Amino acid sequence: MNYDRNKSHYIVVTGILVNKAGKYLIVKRADWEKEFSGKWTVPGGKMEVLDYALTKKDVEDVWYNVLENSLKREVNEEVGLEIEDIGYVTSLVYVRHDGIPCLVVSLYATPVEENVKLDNALTDFAWVSLEEAKNYDMIGGIWEELEMVDKKLKKGDVRLGGWKSTMEF
Repeated sequence: MNYDRNKSHYIVVTGILVNKAGKYLIVKRADWEKEFSGKWTVPGGKMEVLDYALTKKDVEDVWYNVLENSLKREVNEEVGLEIEDIGYVTSLVYVRHDGIPCLVVSLYATPVEENVKLDNALTDFAWVSLEEAKNYDMIGGIWEELEMVDKKLKKGDVRLGGWKSTMEF
């Protein structure tokens, strides 16, 4: 595995957005993107220090809800949506092509509206059912994350965080 032990992790938040009809928002990364070019995924991106540093601390020396606030910013930047009702799905690590590891925290949320406005790093979007999502060339593991959220929302299974592969690769 090609990674540099001396480099810090990037922290990335992703959001599985579920509309009132139970459909999931997936987006297609531009072909010029270095990581996962042309693949379908969910909105998200790197956490930034400014997601909290310029805001008032919640208690003495602490900011709360930093992942949630980062996700709100990223979703707004990437697809132009406001979100609410944010919950935890799972976490993972992958190593970028430049050797920098990324800690990804996957969350889910409800969009306040559904009028998607893509930024230039994305080329397409679709609101899909879990079954329809199988027809898209998604980044590995995303479908299983959608399945986890689907189970939670439809069956009341609250044991999120236990990702398991159900796809062959």
